[in-house]
Amino acid sequence: MSAYAALLTSVQSVGQVSLEGVQSLGRFGLFLAQAITWTFIPPFKGYQVLQRIHFIGFRSLSVIILTGAFTGMVLGLQVFLTLTRFGSEAFLGPAVALSLIRELGPVLSALMVTGRAGSALTAEIGIMRISEQIDALTVMALNPFRYLVVPALVAGLITFPLMTALFDVVGIFGGYLVGVKLLGLSSGTYFGEMQTFVDLADIMTGFWKSLSFGVLVTWVCAYKGYYAGHGAEGVSRATTEAVVLSSVLILVWDYFMGSVLP
Repeated sequence: MSAYAALLTSVQSVGQVSLEGVQSLGRFGLFLAQAITWTFIPPFKGYQVLQRIHFIGFRSLSVIILTGAFTGMVLGLQVFLTLTRFGSEAFLGPAVALSLIRELGPVLSALMVTGRAGSALTAEIGIMRISEQIDALTVMALNPFRYLVVPALVAGLITFPLMTALFDVVGIFGGYLVGVKLLGLSSGTYFGEMQTFVDLADIMTGFWKSLSFGVLVTWVCAYKGYYAGHGAEGVSRATTEAVVLSSVLILVWDYFMGSVLP
């Protein structure tokens, strides 16, 4: 093969990969647009939404409580040891609360829910895809988006802020357990300084982050399941891709939101 032909083949390969990437991004965005459109078109599937809230939220409670408690305890210990060097251990309460409310609560709870519920959502929809249940819905003139994607999207919008709030509260009491009960800080100082330094803007920052993560995770996981490949290998690959892509996008979006929000 001549050098010119090799160069032409390389350029063709790069062009083909670029076109496939653009096509995937377009299909990805169109999937979300369709899901949002069907969210506002009646009849609304309330029972399916409740099932998804139970699936995504209620079944994740134990993971959220456990990880929230230990995150708060680790924060309480490490921040107390750091602040002691500067003689500022009185600010342990606001340091723990601000770290949890603004950053760690939304991000870690979203990652935990992605690992537990997001992967299961992808696998469930992926199995429906390879067993042709989604095709059967279409044949029966039933919209798969209305039954499979929209309930998950609405449930994500409802459950992610609630899971984040629970994570924050449990984490703050985990920090209280270490800072006050184990290390001897005054209880009044812990909560009093927290009330002074934490305001509504901090809480709203965490709220908007958790709300956007709810859309992001259900969008990615439902998309990967909906377009899963053939066989068990295709579902397995789709589940892995959904968890990895969701986790990366959560961190990237968290940085963007953190730089935009006050």
